[in-house]
Amino acid sequence: MDNEGTHARGARGAQPPDGRPGSSVPRPAGPPPAIPPGPPPVAPPAFPPTVPPPAVEPYALTPPGRHRTTGTAPPTADWLNAPRPDSDPGVWRYAYVPRPAERAPRPSLVGPAATLILWLLLWLLLTERAVPYVFKPIEIITGPEWWAFGGLRDDAPPLVVNSTTLYYQVLVLALGFWAARIGGWARLFRYYAGERLDRARFVVSAAGALLTVWLVWTRRVPLADVLLPAVPTSWMQGGGNQYAALFVSIVLYALIGTAIVWPFARTGQWSTELGPFLARLRKQEPEQPQAAPAQTRTAPAQAGPAPADWPELRAAGRVDAAEALTAAVRTGRMNDVDCVRLRHAWAVARTRPDRLESFTETVLRKGAGAYLHPSGHRDLPLRTAPHDPLTGQVRIGDCADDPRNPYPRRGSGMALEPASLGTSLLAVGPPGSGKTAGVVRPVIESLAIRALTGQAAVLAVGGAGAQLGPDDAYDVVVRIGDPASVHDFDLYGGTTDPDEAAIALAEGLAGDIPGLDSRRAGTVLGQLLGPYRTVHGTFPGVPELRELLEGSVTALAGLRQALEAGGHHAMLRELDARARQAGGAGDPAAVLADRIAVLDRPAFAGFFSTGEDARPFSLRSLEQHPLRVRIDLPERAHAEASRVLARLVLAQFNAVTAARSDRSLFICLVLDDATHAVTAETVRGIRRLRSVNAGAVLALRTLDDVPEALHTALLGSVGCNMAFSGVSTWDGKRFAEVWGKEWVEVREVAQHGVFADQPLTRALHALRKLATGKAVTTDAVTVRQVERERWSASGLAYELPAGHAVLSLTTVEGEHAPPLLVTLGG
Repeated sequence: MDNEGTHARGARGAQPPDGRPGSSVPRPAGPPPAIPPGPPPVAPPAFPPTVPPPAVEPYALTPPGRHRTTGTAPPTADWLNAPRPDSDPGVWRYAYVPRPAERAPRPSLVGPAATLILWLLLWLLLTERAVPYVFKPIEIITGPEWWAFGGLRDDAPPLVVNSTTLYYQVLVLALGFWAARIGGWARLFRYYAGERLDRARFVVSAAGALLTVWLVWTRRVPLADVLLPAVPTSWMQGGGNQYAALFVSIVLYALIGTAIVWPFARTGQWSTELGPFLARLRKQEPEQPQAAPAQTRTAPAQAGPAPADWPELRAAGRVDAAEALTAAVRTGRMNDVDCVRLRHAWAVARTRPDRLESFTETVLRKGAGAYLHPSGHRDLPLRTAPHDPLTGQVRIGDCADDPRNPYPRRGSGMALEPASLGTSLLAVGPPGSGKTAGVVRPVIESLAIRALTGQAAVLAVGGAGAQLGPDDAYDVVVRIGDPASVHDFDLYGGTTDPDEAAIALAEGLAGDIPGLDSRRAGTVLGQLLGPYRTVHGTFPGVPELRELLEGSVTALAGLRQALEAGGHHAMLRELDARARQAGGAGDPAAVLADRIAVLDRPAFAGFFSTGEDARPFSLRSLEQHPLRVRIDLPERAHAEASRVLARLVLAQFNAVTAARSDRSLFICLVLDDATHAVTAETVRGIRRLRSVNAGAVLALRTLDDVPEALHTALLGSVGCNMAFSGVSTWDGKRFAEVWGKEWVEVREVAQHGVFADQPLTRALHALRKLATGKAVTTDAVTVRQVERERWSASGLAYELPAGHAVLSLTTVEGEHAPPLLVTLGG
């Protein structure tokens, strides 16, 4: 068959190589799906509101994602080339730009203004020579004979006059530096310069250097007039050589200019600012008379090759395949799922050198339709959230601009991805808080898109009508209790081992019963399932299993006779052991029979069949195929049966993921309502999921839906916890314990009365109290570090606005993100 590159490995309905029953996915007979010539048409995207309504409007499906500001979808090439920098767990990486550093509070203008006025006043007093004894140092230096009555004499030589002027100018400048230091002028300058501090410092220092040079050159600052007379006359005259004298003068002026400019250059960091500019000038200088072509002189805007040009293929020598895919991307014949699917196919082909030629031939022959998912789909029929298939992320909202969130994370997009889901996610919130529409369904869509690229398998479990997506978005839809359902459900998980089937079935039937050991219940079931399979070749259906558990004489006698006739002595010992234990103290058979009776209802007649005409779907199919599966439970009419089946699915999922040998696919179970589905054994299984490239998403209305003894174990087993608005204080207390405490700085201000001893001070205090009505006090400020809860129980219960949740994340690599306040659907 000519299907090379059209379907991924293990197409649905095919018998697996190991021949194990139940690992294939049944499907009604019919022609294979036609490969569409291009990406499916899409509708304009529409983001969900803050509080998603029950009926979700469609989101954009075409290529890449959505520009939230313009409302348009960028082309596939722009989406593929968009930067995705590495960041903290949970950050929406598509076109992510880190937030600028937190700006310090605006400093007060009172201090700088007061010191400026004081400096100007002192400048005026010094100019008028009104400050006594200030002239004494310069009088000693220049000689007292040129001073009379505190001032210079009229016949003082120019050198003395210039030295005195320069002395007062240096004194004014020193007072200016003192005023700037006391008044915090530098802090004010840094605040208003903001992010352009380096550029502003360069401009101000350059302006200061030019102004100073101009003042010295025009001799308003007589620096040269003071220094030049100190040079020996023979140097200046150059021995009668005017050129030598000119040279000495130029050197002296150059030294003076350098001495003036150097402090400004050091302060303004001119080398840092001018270095890149000078380097660019040097690069633009032509080395040869013949200039290079314009396209070679223009440096590319990005650091490396554009991902839309498929540089990985070009580096491997597959230029023809790279050109074909580049043309498909540029012309819009590929969407985001196509790009990721082919990138994954190339990554797989590189591990097998014998497949490189096949990959090139398939891409050249089929283009964007190469290596399609077994369903033939190239996208989901509906998206309700922004997705980035390249990173596997789905955006569920934004980090709120709240003081309880770290400053760098405020306003950034919040996303979930396989790296976080691999540690499992527990979402707790009352009905209507946004669990399904805000988290569960976006996660299912993200995993379904990843399944279309051949990298994941998803199993979504919820009640009928739970709004987990249209049927066209799934490969298998199991509607338990619906006669129109194409697939049945395999109670035994597709295994042929009676003990393995018994353990999972016992967990589903009786795992929530306090005081009942599920291992003992599994032993009872194994004593019946093994003999029955040995005789009939299949496991018993629900009616037959119920009769065996109830101890039906007819059923047990017929089974015994068949075993004796076949000479199956080992299975006869199992049946004899069951007969000896039946009816004894603590025998769980009666409880198991009562629980299996909830599945032995007319609505489920033939639904759990195990004969030749059965159409069971087995969870074991997930370990080989990138499937999208949804199981609808009859919660409204058969609540108890739905709980039994939910526990059974969770137990089978743990068993299947732990036993699979090929762990290249990420497998995730999404349980929309995990009420009474969590048991002690399944909690142990959830803890092991991260080591087998699998994860689980469990949604609960309240933690009370889980036995109290399992609260701590469940919260400790999952790496991601999410509390929605409306949780109770009891639930909030558990989350507060999980999230722990942090060190915070506490500032305490205490006011103390001021008692004056002097009569004038007491009079002033009395006058102030009479005017303000308050006694004169002083503030005593104490700053200390204390340990406080990140989120308190009352804060989670009463301070979360509607449409918000608190989410903490952990990745499979061990990275952590603190609990963050998230605006859902932001």
